[in-house]
Amino acid sequence: MQHLPLLNLHERHRALTEAIAGSYEEAAAVCLHRHHQPPIEVTLSDNGSPSQVVVTWATPDQRTRDAWANAIDATEAGAYACVIAGVEVLRDLVAVRRAETTTGADYYIAPVDAGIDDLEDCYRLEISGVDHGGHREVLKRLNLKVRQARDGNSSLPALAGVVGFAARLLMIQDVTESS
Repeated sequence: MQHLPLLNLHERHRALTEAIAGSYEEAAAVCLHRHHQPPIEVTLSDNGSPSQVVVTWATPDQRTRDAWANAIDATEAGAYACVIAGVEVLRDLVAVRRAETTTGADYYIAPVDAGIDDLEDCYRLEISGVDHGGHREVLKRLNLKVRQARDGNSSLPALAGVVGFAARLLMIQDVTESS
């Protein structure tokens, strides 16, 4: 079974420095630790097509849990790690740049071998996380993020991704005019 590559994201994703990736990875570990013990299986849903991956993480110590005690901040940062790793696994896309405000997205992503001199080959990626709740809550948040990306001030195609930490679910969906 395939693994969700949460560690060393900065080595594969140009948009993530070692410090930023490390922060996201810590937050993801804290969020996952709230509900589970490693390893776990997580369902990846790509436009409704499910597959399974294994997720492992280092159990965070008390200092790390205290540093990420703000659940909203931890969920947001942890979602960045999980969803970026998810599009890497599902679509062979990597984060190449942080998106500007009003674009309806958090990151620009592109194929691994794409040139990054301009954003021509890029997609926008809107990311969110849900700490508690099941499939219904994750899908509800995904629909909100699809609308946000669709309404963003950019002509680039977009994806939306949401991770449900308790639900063990990561959903990615293409954003279209009618979605």
